[in-house]
Amino acid sequence: MRLARIHYSWVVLAVTFLVLLVGAGIRAAPGVLMLPLEQEFGWSAATIGGAVAINLFLYGMIGPFAVAVMERFGLRRSVCGALLLLAVGVALTTLMRTSWQLMLLWGFVVGSGTGMIALVLGATVASRWFVRHRGLAMGILTASSATGQLIFLPAMAALATHEGWRAVSLVAAAAALALVPVVALLLRDRPIDIGLIPYGGSELVPHPRGGPNPAMRALIALRDGSRSRDFWLLAGSFFICGASTNGLIGTHLIPACSDHGIPEVTAAGLLALMGIFDFFGTTGSGWLSDRYDSRILLAWYYGLRGLSLLFLPYAFDISFYGLPVFAVFYGLDWIATVPPTLKLAGKAFGDANAALMFGWIAAFHQVGAAAAAWFAGVIRTGTGAYTGAFTTAGLLCIAAAMMVTFIGADTSWLRRARPRLKAGTTQPGTVGAP
Repeated sequence: MRLARIHYSWVVLAVTFLVLLVGAGIRAAPGVLMLPLEQEFGWSAATIGGAVAINLFLYGMIGPFAVAVMERFGLRRSVCGALLLLAVGVALTTLMRTSWQLMLLWGFVVGSGTGMIALVLGATVASRWFVRHRGLAMGILTASSATGQLIFLPAMAALATHEGWRAVSLVAAAAALALVPVVALLLRDRPIDIGLIPYGGSELVPHPRGGPNPAMRALIALRDGSRSRDFWLLAGSFFICGASTNGLIGTHLIPACSDHGIPEVTAAGLLALMGIFDFFGTTGSGWLSDRYDSRILLAWYYGLRGLSLLFLPYAFDISFYGLPVFAVFYGLDWIATVPPTLKLAGKAFGDANAALMFGWIAAFHQVGAAAAAWFAGVIRTGTGAYTGAFTTAGLLCIAAAMMVTFIGADTSWLRRARPRLKAGTTQPGTVGAP
């Protein structure tokens, strides 16, 4: 019996999975390098956190323009260019001697390269290649992005301990370079390029007609999106998402563990444990977003994450069990917010614009991450502990859980009431009503 032929969408998904996995591992490297850089160069946590903040800021802000570049020049050329930029930038970090070089290389160069292969790449692939199981596809790609930066940390921490931090940079650069021929051979821009319809679709989807240049396309999308209340609710909640994940835990958990006498490799193992559970949590979130109200899912995700962050300062003092319990609970929710956020962006702005608008929403995610990476470093430098940073992030997550319930809510009753209120009329039950 002949086996059913695998749709090429899954090949594209697998290649994109690898790209996001390696990109995430490179982006996570500063979390391992923070202590070695402090020891070798005497840089403070605030200085290194500032470089990470630049990295995360560019990682997010380049996203919308990256989507427009992919639309103009194609996925394959765009991704190959980003991988080459990463390989060169990361390799050059082995030569840095001053803090401005750290800012330039890990901040601007690596931030720009990872911004091209960020979650917006996953959103673009999911939107172009999948109709059925789009939420599941985005869940898998999101899991690769988050899990990659966590599962690589123990290996990078061990390598930094035994061979030095420069070995970490060289291995990361080699991994990015090795992916270039894989992408060049296997990645395709759109299903129609090889005569296919998207997975689960019913007809061929043609290339979009030429439009404005990539920068103008991205700015027009931001202008139109900024007029929508749903855009600001999605962007605001995603700002908090970034602040409570990449910026805080991804950057500062290892130094926080070191403050409590926990070795760097052990702390990296906790992040790896989060990564393992994140893969199941985020993939499951994609499956759930195909079936249930994404607003309710987001409210649960943010609420539970907030509780876990409020618990974290106490987890350090609960002997052996505190941190593993936090790692499992938090890991399931690490970045499970992405599939339902993309789903809501598609509903609000249309499937054709979902990836680009998600790019701007993801930019706010990274602005939040950058702010938290810097702010947590400042708190640690000023107070000697991360307790204030963890507590603030937990409270912000609980606020986000309330925010997302208003996405897509019907407020037409309020618009209809305004003309009557301006005219001086009153309604039963309002102030001034009889």
